[in-house]
Amino acid sequence: MDKEKKRTYLSLYILSGLIILVIFISLSKGEYILSFQELVRSIFRYQPNSDTDLVVFEFRLPRIILAILVGFGLGIAGSIMQSITKNGLADPGILGINSGAGAAIVAYMFFFQGLLNINKNSLWIILTTPLIGLLGGFIAAFILFLLAKERERLDSQKLILTGIAINSGFGSLSMYMSLKMKAQDFEMATVWLNGSIYNANWLFILSILPWFILIIPLIIRKAYSLDLFQLQEPVMIGLGVKVENEKWLLLLSAVGLIGACVSVSGSIGFIGLMAPHMARLLVGLKHRNSLIVCGLLGSFFMLIADFIGRTIVAPAEISAGIILSILGAPYFVYLLVKARV
Repeated sequence: MDKEKKRTYLSLYILSGLIILVIFISLSKGEYILSFQELVRSIFRYQPNSDTDLVVFEFRLPRIILAILVGFGLGIAGSIMQSITKNGLADPGILGINSGAGAAIVAYMFFFQGLLNINKNSLWIILTTPLIGLLGGFIAAFILFLLAKERERLDSQKLILTGIAINSGFGSLSMYMSLKMKAQDFEMATVWLNGSIYNANWLFILSILPWFILIIPLIIRKAYSLDLFQLQEPVMIGLGVKVENEKWLLLLSAVGLIGACVSVSGSIGFIGLMAPHMARLLVGLKHRNSLIVCGLLGSFFMLIADFIGRTIVAPAEISAGIILSILGAPYFVYLLVKARV
């Protein structure tokens, strides 16, 4: 076994162990503290207690699973964006993809949810929301790539500046629509736009699972293509790669993941920025090794952020998106300074 594979397996084992540890801590800690024995009895159905079951299966476990899925999806989406754009500062949040998906979902809530008089937790709303997020994210990505192109190539400086402008524009549009909502709906929309999974339930998990089942295997199959994006386009064409086809297929896959994640968690930033860099440091540049590591890093960050937000000011909560912004902003500044040196 070569050194890269050893590093990959070691990273996978360590990250999996850390995630299991955080899952246990998240299940047991909070306003209602559970012992190890109570957790085991509840999960394995040995002398279960109704109060414990309510806390574990209705409140905490759906939230934990959703955090794992959202972090995993955003981490892999960030890796794709950085590979396609050849820019280490690219992130679905910074480039405006999250905001585009979020604005589309807010518009959907604003224009249709009240009109149809459907409950916000109805199966129809929950299952169709990722599709709306996909549409908004793809529109944002299309505008981004259109404006950042120079002589049929992506300009790295233009990409970041255009992404910031798109992020600001769609964010302002979302805020404007949320201000037009009723007071109760506005409060819900504001919490959601800050990035939170406080309202997680099993239906949310059901709604995004098909996207992960369809898209993740496709992305893993395209790991070699992602490696080739490190080369110049003429070299890729010389190797027989249909660059534009591969680029748009991978972009659509990334936007699909982002739309699904944003539909249940709101706008979560910086996971897609930090996870790919750390994965490359741990296991190298090959995407065959780094993609899953990148996803697990995203899950770990999301679990940590949600746990801190849920417990640090309990019984009140701080959105996971805000916690991640506090942790991720200094890292973004560091990368920005490093890129200019």
